[in-house]
Amino acid sequence: MLRRLVHLIWGAEVDPALRPVLLVTLIGALAGSSVWSFMGIWALKEVGATSSQLGYGYLVVALTAGVVGYIAGHLSDHFGRRRLMLVGQGIFAIYILLFLGAGHHVWLGLGLIVGAGALGSLGGSAGQAMVADLVPPERHEAAYASVRVAANLGVTMGPPIGSLFLLIGGWSFFFPSVSLLALSSWVLAFRYLPVRGAYAPEGPPERGSLRVILHDRTFLLFLAASMFAWLIYVAYETVLPISLVESHGIPEWGWGFLLVVNPLLVTVFQLRLTRRVTGISPALKWVVAMLLMGLPFLFLRVTSALPVILAILVVFVIGEMLWVPTSQSIAARMAPEDLRGAYMGAFGSTAAIGFALSPFLGLQVRSAGGDSAMWAAFACVAILSAALGAITCLHVTRPDARDNAAADDPVGSEAAA
Repeated sequence: MLRRLVHLIWGAEVDPALRPVLLVTLIGALAGSSVWSFMGIWALKEVGATSSQLGYGYLVVALTAGVVGYIAGHLSDHFGRRRLMLVGQGIFAIYILLFLGAGHHVWLGLGLIVGAGALGSLGGSAGQAMVADLVPPERHEAAYASVRVAANLGVTMGPPIGSLFLLIGGWSFFFPSVSLLALSSWVLAFRYLPVRGAYAPEGPPERGSLRVILHDRTFLLFLAASMFAWLIYVAYETVLPISLVESHGIPEWGWGFLLVVNPLLVTVFQLRLTRRVTGISPALKWVVAMLLMGLPFLFLRVTSALPVILAILVVFVIGEMLWVPTSQSIAARMAPEDLRGAYMGAFGSTAAIGFALSPFLGLQVRSAGGDSAMWAAFACVAILSAALGAITCLHVTRPDARDNAAADDPVGSEAAA
């Protein structure tokens, strides 16, 4: 039965070299989501933080995670992807036990949350780079889609498992149980992750990654497009429920049922959609994705009937499923082989910026101009991301284009030689 379920979700086309990454991603996402789903509740109810303090705490979490993600990617170029992933997961499994000693010390509790966010991002960029190390470039998009399905399954199952831990023994049982889940992810990573992929660079880089990235204008444009895209994506997770509950009459419990639309569609259709659109240019997929993600919320100005809300959610998820693997494969394609980890880390940092700024900016606009003004602003951001993303994708995928703009860095070229 398990084999049949795996075949139903991933099919028979998953590269064998990618299967260990899928397994580790699934269990790691399960452990991470089981704790992060309740982190805010713990901070407010158990530690005694205020909503304002927690909001600033999450802002620091996002910014710290972005910085650590880039640094971890840079280090993975020098010390190996597997080693960074093992370090991050191993420390996290032990670190999570520290929450038991926070008591009612608000700043200690918030500091622990920030540290957990940093540790969670430590192996993320290394894992993204490992995917490109394991499969050939023409299979990058399908590979990233497969990994996303595994992560999505973990994120879907994590909150119910966390609820079960709390129901059994409260917080004193919750954190040790999450620690064991994280430890199991580390054991699987230690046992199954390869030391080196078939498409990994031959040796560590002999040039500095930050200088190369700052001189790669095409990649910087791509980072801007990705940051704007993440603003839209995070608005779905953080601002939309506030809009639906406060402005459109959806009961608080109703959002929980609407939220299941996203993971269900991603689990069932992500790989199928990715395979269907393989022949379509990345530029077109990016533009369509951004328009599908950013424009449908404008219909809330007209009506907030339940069928319309469901249609908006479905359209958004279709755009999301087009955008995520496309953006990851483009980032991997732009990255020089020897700096792949650093590039993927910088790309991953755009997600942290999105999580930091989207709710802050969105709610500021909503407070000043209302719900309609907020969704109009996000629609403009989506159009801007569509334009910047299309320019980047067209440049990267031109037949005569170099693999990445960093090849023009004379100092880097000399150092590498």
